[in-house]
Amino acid sequence: MKRSFVPLLALLAALGVGACERGATGGTPAAPRAPATTASEMPDSPDPVAPPAATDEPQQPPAQPAAATPARPYRVTYGWAVPSRPARVPHRVVLRDPPAPPLPFLVRVQVGDHPGENPAYTRITFAFDSAWPTYEIAYQRDLTQDGSGNPVPLPGNSVLRITFTDAQGHDEQGHQTQRPGTNLGYPTLKGYGFGGDFEGHVTYGLGIQVKPNSDQALPIRVGELVRADGTYVVAVDVRRS
Repeated sequence: MKRSFVPLLALLAALGVGACERGATGGTPAAPRAPATTASEMPDSPDPVAPPAATDEPQQPPAQPAAATPARPYRVTYGWAVPSRPARVPHRVVLRDPPAPPLPFLVRVQVGDHPGENPAYTRITFAFDSAWPTYEIAYQRDLTQDGSGNPVPLPGNSVLRITFTDAQGHDEQGHQTQRPGTNLGYPTLKGYGFGGDFEGHVTYGLGIQVKPNSDQALPIRVGELVRADGTYVVAVDVRRS
């Protein structure tokens, strides 16, 4: 009888092994053992790794300048001083082919006050569409119109004349320079006047208020910059005191 137990034990062992193999290859699966996890793999980790916003957010194309020439920062061409004789800043201008204006076109004139600066000043800017023309600045007794020689009335008691050479105040479509009213009313820069747009010369005059009954001339500063819209700016600063 003892020999009959050996085959029975062997049969039971074989059945157990077969059951284990079926569970691993397609039979009823056993409950899976949870894999070991690390802190960074935990679903409720306090510092989950988020995809970087720079790669997931739609990217905006880089801003392109309005003109081929990139913006350039402000630079001084004539420091704070009183020009005892005409101050001239030369520039080379290349003529353009139609339909563009052949010379730099004075697009707009703008004025802004800067009372909080040291020294305080009022600024008038002249923005050209393609390049800086040559310009000359000088104190004069009065402002006259180019060509006719007629006087141009200005507020204040001193005149600063600004002449742009190789420039024009109109384009081929008949557009004229955009400019604000001529009476400004700032403490020293009281106003300005248009002297003419004649044979490549554009002339303006600034009406400046100095101490009454004196020959005092206020210091001025001149600078240049290229704005983001591509215009070439000549900025004239007048001291407020």
